[in-house]
Amino acid sequence: MSSSSQERQLAVAVTYGEVKVEFSGSPDVVFRSLHEFIAKEVPNIDLAKSISLNYSLNDLVQIFREYIRFTEEGPRVWAQDKKLSDKDVIALQLVAAKAAMLSGRAKSDDMSVVDLQAATSLLAKTIGSRLSELTKAGAVERLGAEGSGRYRVTTTGVHWLQTQLSKKFKGPQGAAP
Repeated sequence: MSSSSQERQLAVAVTYGEVKVEFSGSPDVVFRSLHEFIAKEVPNIDLAKSISLNYSLNDLVQIFREYIRFTEEGPRVWAQDKKLSDKDVIALQLVAAKAAMLSGRAKSDDMSVVDLQAATSLLAKTIGSRLSELTKAGAVERLGAEGSGRYRVTTTGVHWLQTQLSKKFKGPQGAAP
């Protein structure tokens, strides 16, 4: 056998956050590829992360721990000692649903008007009006067809609600994630 056919191949798998890449070939090729990846892609990933906003379960719990609870009946707004607007209650209920989904306690983070009515005890007409306002503002996303729609809070909505509550109730709940 010639020496070139016996040359050993190198294989490297790299995981950086959620990015996974694999390089294989001669040691020189793998080294150059790995170096190029680190030099070019890692700063791009870090740069993208610096302007990305994605609320994790931990973020939601830290921000809204004064306002939501997981109960036997499901995720609920739990702020009896605080004066909240109907819009705040609906947005908080949708945040609670998102937190329940992220924790594995619920299969989805969306709710219907009937679901929201059962969870909040607000009138269906009130919920519909507030959902319309929240949807127009981009705080809530409507899923499904007219009349059978389901709703979920958006990233913008989480940020909006955090800002609203921190203005109303100065304290740790207003901290950024």
